Amino acid sequence: MSSIANLSVIRKLVQIATFVFFVYGGLITGYYLEDKISNALPALSCAYDKNGADLCTLIPIQHQMDHRLGEAIAKGGNLMMGIMPTLITLGTFLLFFVFLNKAFCGWVCPLGTFQEFLHMIGQKIGLNRRESLDNGLVNRIRPVKWFILLVLVFGFPLLTGMGMVNHDLGDPFCRICPSRILTTLATGDSSQVFVDTANSTTIFFSLLADFLFGLMVALALTVRQPFCRICPMLAMHAIFRKIGLLKLVKSGTPRCDRCGLCAKACPMDIREIHTDMERRDVTFEDCTLCGRCVEFCPDKDVLKLKYTFFPVFTSSPEYFKSRKKAQTKWEKANLIDWLKKGRGKPQVENP
Repeated sequence: MSSIANLSVIRKLVQIATFVFFVYGGLITGYYLEDKISNALPALSCAYDKNGADLCTLIPIQHQMDHRLGEAIAKGGNLMMGIMPTLITLGTFLLFFVFLNKAFCGWVCPLGTFQEFLHMIGQKIGLNRRESLDNGLVNRIRPVKWFILLVLVFGFPLLTGMGMVNHDLGDPFCRICPSRILTTLATGDSSQVFVDTANSTTIFFSLLADFLFGLMVALALTVRQPFCRICPMLAMHAIFRKIGLLKLVKSGTPRCDRCGLCAKACPMDIREIHTDMERRDVTFEDCTLCGRCVEFCPDKDVLKLKYTFFPVFTSSPEYFKSRKKAQTKWEKANLIDWLKKGRGKPQVENP
């Protein structure tokens, strides 16, 4: 296997193509179409990006909680009229989601792509990366995405529509989402990097948004996928992952107890891929279906990416050996070593 013909390289090419489309695609599709492809993309693509070709489902859901369902409850109106727009949005979301499942996170999401490339930059400039987080820390982080989904995407917007909280809480997740800053900056628009001084609520959210974006950039250089771990879209995916056509499947063997390479390769630190020996479907709630665990499994047919009943990509000893060699070659090449070689200094090997 060529070092430039592995699954990770193919995924990077797909990520670049989808990043360009969802951030700049409106320049091709035109103004009217760019806002109407779905309005329910299962990935963080922001409506604040005026050149974007689509926008994520979390935007209309917050709007509908505020201006449809919340107002219907507050005014004693027809609840079905309040619920129907959200059901239509979720239905459109599911039409997209069912085809790729959680691969929307690992292959399509512009913010996920941005974090991965930041991590690659961190590696190339010789930063001391933290490949895996402690199990205890991972367990404490995992509930955060559910809190954000329930409180910021559904809770506060609904309370706003019912007139129980400040109107500025009608779209709280959009106000702090790093994708809003990323996608607008990517198109040369810096208007979203600011402090809104209209009132105390807007000051708090704008400061929090700028802080989260800066923190994500800093962490992504050394930690894999920092914001993905708390993203409410990941929680949305987790709810419906059983109906997705693409799945991660495991056929455990006794060798799995002594290995653990799949968990080490996972950018989301899902140790259950290694430890769970009972389930066939191991598309866990934090999985993004990136396929790295399959790439770095050294045993034949233990891990598979399957589309319905058909295997798309399967672990094998031959692929593992070539992939491991390519990964080692990639990790050895960084800017610090290149500069040292350019100056004629001896290279110090890591123990």
